[in-house]
Amino acid sequence: MEKAKVYFTKTITPEAVVKMFDILNVSLTGKVAVKVHSGEAGNQNYLHPEFMRPMVEHVNGTIVECNTAYSGERNSTEKHQKLIADHGWTKYFDVDLMDAEGPDLTLPIPNGKILKENVVGKNLANYDSMLVLAHFKGHPAGGYGGALKQLSIGCASTVGKCLIHSGGTITDQEIVWDHMAQQDVFCEAMADSAESIVNYFKDKLAFVNIMCNLSVDCDCCAVAEDPCMADIGILSSTDPVALDQACIDLIYQSNDPGRAHFLERVESLHGTHTIDAAAELGYGTKEYELICVD
Repeated sequence: MEKAKVYFTKTITPEAVVKMFDILNVSLTGKVAVKVHSGEAGNQNYLHPEFMRPMVEHVNGTIVECNTAYSGERNSTEKHQKLIADHGWTKYFDVDLMDAEGPDLTLPIPNGKILKENVVGKNLANYDSMLVLAHFKGHPAGGYGGALKQLSIGCASTVGKCLIHSGGTITDQEIVWDHMAQQDVFCEAMADSAESIVNYFKDKLAFVNIMCNLSVDCDCCAVAEDPCMADIGILSSTDPVALDQACIDLIYQSNDPGRAHFLERVESLHGTHTIDAAAELGYGTKEYELICVD
C-alpha cells in the first residue's frame, strides 16, 4: 500500500477546518452525514457547534449521533435529544440521532478479527457520504479518541456499542460493563466495526482530526480532566488509519510537559493497538506523508 497523504496545519479556526477539508479534493455527494461528538452533559472540552458550523454548512451536512451504552444524559433518545438541543446543535443544524428508533442496521464484517457484524443506527442508510469531524483527545476506555473511534463506537447503536465493548458477546447496556472484553480484544473490535463504515461509504468519506483541548478524557465524560497539553493543530486525510497514526506521532514528538501524562493514558490502554489492527485489516495504512499547510 502506498503512503497516505495527511495534511497538517497549526492553525485552529473554523475556517481552517474548511481549508483542511477542501485540500483533500473529495466530493461528498448526495446526503452528507457529519459525525461529531456532541458532548456529554457537564463536559468542558467538546468542540461546540459554533466552531463546526462553517464546515457543516460547507458540505450542507446533517449532524449525526447515536445513543450511548453508559449511564448519563445520552443513553436514551429522549435525554439525548434534549442534551443535543441544550448544547446548541439544533440551533444551527439538522441533527439525526441515527438510532432514535429501531430496528438497527446490521453491517457485515467478513474478515473481522473479533466481530463478524456491526450494529449501527438504522438512519445511516439515509446517507450517501460521511465527513468525520473528530476532536482528537484521550479516552478512558480506548486510550485515545480520533477518526477510528468516531467510525466505530461513534456510529454504533447502543446494541452495537455493547457488542464492541464486550468483544461481541453482550447486547444489553445494563450488564455490558460487567462483561468487558480484554483490552486488546476491545481495540480489535473497534477496528473491525470501523472497517464496516469505511466499506459502506467507500470513497465517499473524508476525515478531519482537530487536536485541541487535549485532555486525557473523552468528550463523553461528564467529569473530565482539563487539557494537559497545548493545542497542536488540525489534520486531514482520506485514510483514517494514517490520520490517527499521524496524530499519535505528533504527541510523541511534542516537547510539551503534559505529553507524558497524555501518553500514559494511551499506552496503559493499548490505544495504538486499534490503529495496528485497522492497518492489518487493510482499510488504511500507518505509512504516511505529512504535508504541512500554511
